[in-house]
Formats: sequence, C-alpha cells, structure tokens
Amino acid sequence: MTVRQIAAQPPFTTKDGSTIRSILDLSNAPVQNQSLAEASLPPGTATQRHYHQTTEEFYFILDGHGLMEINGASQPVQPGDAILIPPGAWHQITATTSPLRFLCCCSPPYQHSDTFFA
Repeated sequence: MTVRQIAAQPPFTTKDGSTIRSILDLSNAPVQNQSLAEASLPPGTATQRHYHQTTEEFYFILDGHGLMEINGASQPVQPGDAILIPPGAWHQITATTSPLRFLCCCSPPYQHSDTFFA
C-alpha cells in the first residue's frame, strides 16, 4: 500500500512556472499510468503557455479564481471546476484575484520531457 501525505512532499517549480507538490508520481511511488500533484500560483501570475505531446491532463480547482486558456479559448475557473486538457492542446492557467491552488492528474505520469513551449 502506498499512502503519501501532501504536506510531507517538498515543493518544486515545474518547467511551466507553477509550484508543485507531487502527491503520487514516478519520483515517490510505484505509479505506472498516472500522476497526481497539487499546483499553486500567486495572484496575478500564470503558468507559461505549453503543451504535452502524450499526456492527458486534468486540473481540479481547490482554492482561488483563475482564467483557463486551452487552444485560444479562455474561461474563468473557480473551486469545484474540473478541466480536461487533451494531449497536444496548448494551455495556460492564470491566478486572477487570489492565490490559485489546484490538483493536476496526468496520464501517463508527468515528466518534464513531455512539456513543450513555443
């Protein structure tokens, strides 16, 4: 059985500029098909616009308000919103008026090598 406490996971900054705490991923668990992390952004900041060639990603907003952009279409997001980001879709999330905290689920598991920028 693998159980990880989020508070015990050290934060790091990903290639896109968000602060991440890996909850379950290739670095800390015997995962094979997915990964789960908590991401956070200070108000007024955004991830760098990017895409993942092979990874399908879900974001689930926990706290704060933001603006989600996928392939040029933007929509406000708030706690309780779940967002599908298909492989190959350019995307960026911005924390608007407050800190933004969200879960990221990736399949296959997140890897820096699958993150591409313009």
